[in-house]
Amino acid sequence: MINLDARYHDYLQGSKKFRIDGIEERVKGYGYTDNGKDIDGYYVTTENYTMYFCKEGGFKRKEALVK
Repeated sequence: MINLDARYHDYLQGSKKFRIDGIEERVKGYGYTDNGKDIDGYYVTTENYTMYFCKEGGFKRKEALVK
């Protein structure tokens, strides 16, 4: 399982930015996702998007946040 704090904590402090399609975004939060029984991945939320990843770290999908 990926240690999300080790991977993304610096992004929350603002010292790093998440690059999406060449655009830098500030990370607002992250956490694990589940299928109702087991952890099946994790998400990273930025200013404009939530990205979903499998638990091995592979990208699954990106959803725009409604403003």
